[in-house]
Amino acid sequence: MSMEVNGSSIPDKKPTVVFVLGGPGSGKGTQCANIVQHFGYTHLSAGDLLRAEQNSGSENGEMIKNMIEDGQIVPSEVTVKLLLRAMAESGNDKFLIDGFPRNEENRAAFESVTGIEPEFVLFFDCPEEEMEKRVLNRNQGRADDNIESIRKRFKVYTQSSLPVIEYYDSKGKVRKIDASKPVEEVFEAVKEVFASLDDKVKHHRDVFGRCCCLKTLLIIAFDSSIELHVERDIESGVSIP
Repeated sequence: MSMEVNGSSIPDKKPTVVFVLGGPGSGKGTQCANIVQHFGYTHLSAGDLLRAEQNSGSENGEMIKNMIEDGQIVPSEVTVKLLLRAMAESGNDKFLIDGFPRNEENRAAFESVTGIEPEFVLFFDCPEEEMEKRVLNRNQGRADDNIESIRKRFKVYTQSSLPVIEYYDSKGKVRKIDASKPVEEVFEAVKEVFASLDDKVKHHRDVFGRCCCLKTLLIIAFDSSIELHVERDIESGVSIP
């Protein structure tokens, strides 16, 4: 079944979704860019989508802006619908969803609204000390990249996101990456995870293809036996009902 979102639809083929989680400074953004380049995924950031919608001037954007200004949490369904719209508009069927779900409510809303479970969760595991050093060293002009706000973000991440990781880990869906290593080494580990997924997908397609071929051969063999039977009956002068 295809999903309709604002007039666009996600193809009938079930999309491959990978959740990408990790603390601030764990290197998620860099590795997502590498995955997009090497494996053809579309990278979707829930935070970027919310900011873009907030600045779009749309009715939905005004609602998001007002909620954030009032210190309210944007409902999970709003974020999920933004993600679905971006998925539908991308024309792709492979997605990296970065920084989402942030908590159990996000997770439940995504699965409930979309009917999709992630193929796996790519979890960039990095010590807080290393993440803190990276965030302080980077120069992105973000107002929240100061020591107090960084530590608050770590606390929020630990309290809200780790239960999501634990939930998917209990289902065997977490692929943990040691993100404390240099970027190149981290991506080598990431490549192994995605190469394994590609092999799995290829295997399923091969099995499906063989089944289809076998079905076709059986149909051809069955039709041929009928034709041969008919030809023999005609040659012997027996009428066929």
